Amino acid sequence: MVQSPTTLQPPPAADEATSEELLGLASTALRTRRLGEVEEIRLAVQWAIVHGEPRPVEAGRIDARRDPMVTPGGDGTPPVREHAIAELAFARQTHPATTRALIADGLDLAHRLPRTWAIVEAGDCEPWVARKVAVLSRALLTEQVWVVDAAVSRAIAGHAPSTVLEIARAKVIEADPDTHRAEQERIRHERYVRLSRSDEHGYRHLIARTTLGDAATIDAMLDRVADILATSPDHAMGADHNHDELRSLALGWLARPTDLLQLLLTHTETDPDTDPETDPAETDVPADQQADDQRPVWAPAHLDRLLGHLAAMSTRQLAALRPRARLFVHITDETLRTLLTGEGTGVARVEGLGPIDARQLAEVLGATDLHLTPVLDLRQRRRVDAYEHPETIKDHAWNQTGGDCYPFSPRSATRDGVDYDHATPYDTGPPGQAGPPGQTGTHNCGPLRRSHHRTKTHSGLTTHVVGPGRHLWTTPHGQALLVDHRGTTHLTREQADSMTDAITDGVELYWT
Repeated sequence: MVQSPTTLQPPPAADEATSEELLGLASTALRTRRLGEVEEIRLAVQWAIVHGEPRPVEAGRIDARRDPMVTPGGDGTPPVREHAIAELAFARQTHPATTRALIADGLDLAHRLPRTWAIVEAGDCEPWVARKVAVLSRALLTEQVWVVDAAVSRAIAGHAPSTVLEIARAKVIEADPDTHRAEQERIRHERYVRLSRSDEHGYRHLIARTTLGDAATIDAMLDRVADILATSPDHAMGADHNHDELRSLALGWLARPTDLLQLLLTHTETDPDTDPETDPAETDVPADQQADDQRPVWAPAHLDRLLGHLAAMSTRQLAALRPRARLFVHITDETLRTLLTGEGTGVARVEGLGPIDARQLAEVLGATDLHLTPVLDLRQRRRVDAYEHPETIKDHAWNQTGGDCYPFSPRSATRDGVDYDHATPYDTGPPGQAGPPGQTGTHNCGPLRRSHHRTKTHSGLTTHVVGPGRHLWTTPHGQALLVDHRGTTHLTREQADSMTDAITDGVELYWT
């Protein structure tokens, strides 16, 4: 018997549901979310298919040849036009790197892991686990990856994610043991020292991969300096700092070699193995050699020469032994006033670190020699006739924009790690004549990472500076995005047109 549509009951609202109904709603919500992620993957794959052919070369347009075909996925997956990825990313409100990863994972699932993809499409597993498997197996050839697909498809619907990923890793090794051994050898020789991002309290992690011997020596040196800081009357930090805190402080001393040397020399005792029962007068050793035998452990002959060299150096030369670092600190006049009066309230922003309590500036700056640069007056309208951006214009544009002005770009770039791009392309003028004056300035400058600069140049994106630190982007398919202090905002075509129409030559508009 077919039930009449009038007797069907709608699902209960969550705040009115029984326990059993809530469990059913939770299962439905889970499946709906999974299928929504599946649809995102399908759309990304379809976008890659639509843009899977090289852009036609139009007569007289060199840029049409500068949109190369790339293969985000693994072996056997189709290519896609590189600069087509950016526009899909804008529609998804993500950075292009995030959307490129989605396309790569989707192509791998559809073309290389079809059994696993069928389970993902049915909503019977977490899509993110399948995407992780795609990443783990991407280096395998097409004829090898089926081993991973067969094993994962049997486990992904019923096992915990960690179990599935462990199976995937094991099968990747089984499918290509030679490549795995080569990768292990490569990793064994890889060394690095990296800084993490700043946390909410203004601290960072220092992570290093080095040899066992160097690691042991550094560890021992940190312990030695920490012990000195804990027991020395000049520092007396033991009561207020635990050993881990003291080791962290000791790491800062390693960056100040002259201070560290003085600290070690001051707190190093003489050799305790000197025989006290031996009378120097009863030996046949000459007096000058006796003095050498009683030299402190920290003063071998080569260190005598080092100390002599240090003593002959000027104060400026000694200061040059300290490494130079460049930090940009943004702080308001009111916060600075509270610091000077001792109240110490407010927030400072350090480029590359993020916001910190203003009272932490002393810790951030440390025992360094400071060189202060003048504050820029952002009300000025700096411009020059040359193509190159002078440093003053770069600093001005950076302070106005606050980072990379590409849509949905994280504000993690540094001012030295971006290109300063002419939003409106520079006009060199007719042959033998100069172009229009004043094209280079804060009114026509946008900081962009090199990859974003290249995409903007060759993908058909256009930009306009529509106010201090405000950049309007338009895509070939009609999307309009405004990047300013509020982030990235989608605009209607009418809003975008009103902004571009209001721009007049030589005038910077302040939009609200």
